[in-house]
Amino acid sequence: MDLELQDKVAVVTGGSKGIGLAVARTLAAEGAKVVVGARTVDAMPEIDGVSAMALDLAAADGPARLVAYAAELHGGAVDILVNNVGGAPVRLDGFLAVGDDAFEATMQLNFYAAIRAIRAVLAGMVERGQGAIVNVASVNAFLPDPNVIDYGAAKAALVNTSKAIAQEVGPHGVRINDVSPGPVATDLWLGDDGVAATVAAASGGQATDVKAGAEAQMVTGRFTTPDEVGTLVALLASPRTANVTGAQYVIDGGMIKTL
Repeated sequence: MDLELQDKVAVVTGGSKGIGLAVARTLAAEGAKVVVGARTVDAMPEIDGVSAMALDLAAADGPARLVAYAAELHGGAVDILVNNVGGAPVRLDGFLAVGDDAFEATMQLNFYAAIRAIRAVLAGMVERGQGAIVNVASVNAFLPDPNVIDYGAAKAALVNTSKAIAQEVGPHGVRINDVSPGPVATDLWLGDDGVAATVAAASGGQATDVKAGAEAQMVTGRFTTPDEVGTLVALLASPRTANVTGAQYVIDGGMIKTL
């Protein structure tokens, strides 16, 4: 299926690895001109159609700088924005150990970076009467978990806010949707400092056992792959889904059974 993304200019935040890299690769394979922003991009593989900019997206001016770079690089406005940058610090000492500074840092990366990026592209999209924004949220946006309490709060804020913006800009041809993955086979979950390793270290267990416990909650019995998330994001960014907006799509192997 042709997703009709040829020569569309796409910005992907946090696109140097994991889900973001898979999104960038998928969009580029569909013919989009992709610009990735991340704190470090030196280890990124070279991908035809993908450019990269190293910057701090949690800084107040970071998202706008990335959008401006993409527009300048490709001589036009941004057609697609994928807000993927994020992080999920594991909190194992209880709510009272998570202070304001911790909440603030998590909100800056997972919520404010996305909101600032949306601000940076929205006026141009509204003026042109078209544009697609896809936020990579999380099942924790609606599945409270004390171990990632600030991360869940940030993702819930992102989903709620983006749904509200979608109502405002939908009549102007701009679509905003959210993708909420469950556990994905990336460093965030499976890396040396990921969720599985952190929880295992605190309990005296093994990361493989933590991973197996998470897999047991999914009817498919496995983690989602980054490429599977990337495919869903690309589909929502495509004109093929032009009447889908203000929606949230869960990709979690059937872990959530009540939606």
